[in-house]
Amino acid sequence: MQQTSVISASDENYKEAVSAATELLRAGEVVALPTETVYGLAGNVFDPNAVAKIFAAKERPSFDPLIVHVSSRTELERVAVIPDEIQATVEKLLNAFWPGPLTLILPKHPDVPDLVTSGLNTVAVRQSASKIFRAIGKELGQPLAAPSANRFGRISPTSATAVHKELDGRIPLIIDGGACAEGLESTIIHIAVGEKRPTITILRPGPVTKEMLQNFGKIERPKRPRDGSDVTQPAVAPGMLPSHYAPRTPLILLENAADFRPDRSKKYGLLSYTGEPGKGYTQLYPWAVVEALSPGNGKLPEAALRLFHLLRKLDDAGLDFIVAEPVSEVGLGVAVMDRLRRAASPA
Repeated sequence: MQQTSVISASDENYKEAVSAATELLRAGEVVALPTETVYGLAGNVFDPNAVAKIFAAKERPSFDPLIVHVSSRTELERVAVIPDEIQATVEKLLNAFWPGPLTLILPKHPDVPDLVTSGLNTVAVRQSASKIFRAIGKELGQPLAAPSANRFGRISPTSATAVHKELDGRIPLIIDGGACAEGLESTIIHIAVGEKRPTITILRPGPVTKEMLQNFGKIERPKRPRDGSDVTQPAVAPGMLPSHYAPRTPLILLENAADFRPDRSKKYGLLSYTGEPGKGYTQLYPWAVVEALSPGNGKLPEAALRLFHLLRKLDDAGLDFIVAEPVSEVGLGVAVMDRLRRAASPA
């Protein structure tokens, strides 16, 4: 087991952080880096050995493709081929949302190793808004493959501490850039030619919402996750598996309070929306602990930002079950509910 170092990306350590991360990436290693969404486990996308280390450190199955991060628009041409018929739409989306939490599924460039895309002829690509992430990519001079920096299927990390808990001894370095600003993984979309307007299919909801995308094309409903019956076939895009983002403690997404049938011998904790007494499910049961996504406010951006942090907190609380209260499926609420459904234990 190797030693995992942590270097702060604060102003006084910024150059040291960039240099240390770049040196390891250039040597074919993997490094955990902050983005505005969650922390990513990065490796040189054109180095199959480095990409293999990402899969190994995460214990990620080879059928789940990775997101590729570029530090500039020029790098996009090195990993993807944009068809002429959607070029104008892609440009509009990039102008509106890059750098930022929007991932596009595009035909892959032949230079991208098949391991990155799980053998698919498409690649998931985005440009992070994180200054430190882009600086390291620019210094390396290569795009970075970077899924979330956690073990496969577990809760995505939004802090360096959470990464250390997940991957200590598995990777050489974590760059600590503080807490992530968004707290949920990027929105993933696919663009196709439509009869009158381009068709935009939201494969994974995230910080860039349906409402934000509807001016750029006709929005298709998000596809349901794979049922997992055939794990030999690659997922259409990263983060599409039905079971994902899960705590060790069984999680119950209780969409109807009347369905709650607790075992009085068990210890239950509640992931509440507001945590306010008399609102939501706070009065439903004598919970051992209650954590609120948006204390007293019920604001979806705050709920999205706090989701993974609170799931980890409840997971460490010694509970038998975590019960999650639903949030309204509008705007960011769609992404929050998507993550909760994937985190929930099978019925």
